[in-house]
Amino acid sequence: MAHVTVEVEVRPTEEEEKVRRAIETFMSPIAVEREERGGRTFLVARSDLRGLARLHYLLRAERILDAARSAMKRGLSEGAITVYLHKQASFVGKVSFVSGDHESPLGAIKLTIESSKPQAVIDCLAPPTSRGRPLWDRSIEECEE
Repeated sequence: MAHVTVEVEVRPTEEEEKVRRAIETFMSPIAVEREERGGRTFLVARSDLRGLARLHYLLRAERILDAARSAMKRGLSEGAITVYLHKQASFVGKVSFVSGDHESPLGAIKLTIESSKPQAVIDCLAPPTSRGRPLWDRSIEECEE
């Protein structure tokens, strides 16, 4: 079973509820906790893979499967995938991958998916395409099997 964690800093100029909505654009969290670290405030959201059903949908709706697949492969490590999303784009309902905090003026959203089969997770969320169409497509529910 995959475990999904999202971490995002709530900057002093931001409203916590808006940052929460930015997370909920692409994820249905099971729990969201507020954490204080070194004088900074973070929201940490947790879910299973099914919590990424919105992301699964948005990647197809926005036709960014290739970009998503590339970002996920760059963030692939043993047992995990880590990618960063542009916070302001997420707030307005869009998915935009960035390489880190420096590409998002208010900081990036860090998405980590821990799985014993991370490549299978990538294949499910962002399958390879041919001429812009997925070579296969599985629902998010099928991804956890």
